[in-house]
Amino acid sequence: MNKIKFTIDGKECFAEPGQTIMEAAKANGVYIPALCRYEGLKPAGSCRVCTVRVGRGHMAACTQPVAEGMVVENIVPDLEDMRKSLIEMLFVEGNHLCPTCQKSGNCELQALAYRYQMLVPRFPYQFPVRQVEPVGPHLLLEQNRCIQCLRCVRGVKTTDGKAVFGSVKRSGKKKIAFDRDLAAGLSADAAKKAMDQCPVGALLKKEIGFMVPIGKRKFDQKPIGSEFEDKRS
Repeated sequence: MNKIKFTIDGKECFAEPGQTIMEAAKANGVYIPALCRYEGLKPAGSCRVCTVRVGRGHMAACTQPVAEGMVVENIVPDLEDMRKSLIEMLFVEGNHLCPTCQKSGNCELQALAYRYQMLVPRFPYQFPVRQVEPVGPHLLLEQNRCIQCLRCVRGVKTTDGKAVFGSVKRSGKKKIAFDRDLAAGLSADAAKKAMDQCPVGALLKKEIGFMVPIGKRKFDQKPIGSEFEDKRS
């Protein structure tokens, strides 16, 4: 089957039939930022950080399939500013205290804030009152840091495929909830996997916080997306 030819920011690229813009971009060494996407999980398009422009329209790169001749705009000033504003909104609508967070240095939201040089957000802080909840014997759910990416809803399953997490309510009251009976059966390994899937510090495995020293954390040595920039240089 012939490959699909398209461009991203003027770069000629090729994609396999059925690939999304994000999958094809990655295969061609082009970085598109995202927070809700996780390898192996069905794309949800919930964070919108991966929004790109095709023609006059805007679409989520993680869910939109590539088409022949498609002209994609990705790293352009207005889209980059939109991404920065989304990151700022995620910070102000939650309670993200990076210096004291167990996920600091491994947090994708924090890493993107550094990438976009976020200093003082353009929006007022909301300081919501949220709880920290135990999720079975091995996990904690820190609602203050949740960004509603839904990775846990899509990725944390029991051995027979039942979803442990789900979202309840709507709009500003929307939150992640969980089935207590199913959560009680999660193993320590499943809890660690759930923590790794979460892009922020909302899901934490008990008793392993701050185990990786500063300087050896995921984004201490290489900023997020740097592997793509390295290929271009």
